[in-house]
Amino acid sequence: MKQLSPVELAQWLADPSTVKPLLLDVREDWEFALCHLDGATHLPMNTVPARHGELDAEQAIVVICHHGMRSYQVGAFLERAGFDDIYNLHGGVAAWAEQVDPEMARY
Repeated sequence: MKQLSPVELAQWLADPSTVKPLLLDVREDWEFALCHLDGATHLPMNTVPARHGELDAEQAIVVICHHGMRSYQVGAFLERAGFDDIYNLHGGVAAWAEQVDPEMARY
């Protein structure tokens, strides 16, 4: 699993020449409702083992949580399940709000 900084992710998403990754937000419902990256798919961490078959194993996936710990665990699970192109958003949405989007709600 690769670590991806918020700035690196913002550059990737802004680059019109690249295929965009799936932004997989694994936080709880209330966290996702409070704030999330535009276009993110919400799949709470506890549902991933039962629902990972819904994800495209050929697509790059950036796993997102609050600070990067839960997303790291989910990324490791996805790699064990056969997914090859997994990224962990280092620092999570907290770092995204600090480094990329200061207007994002924080908690």
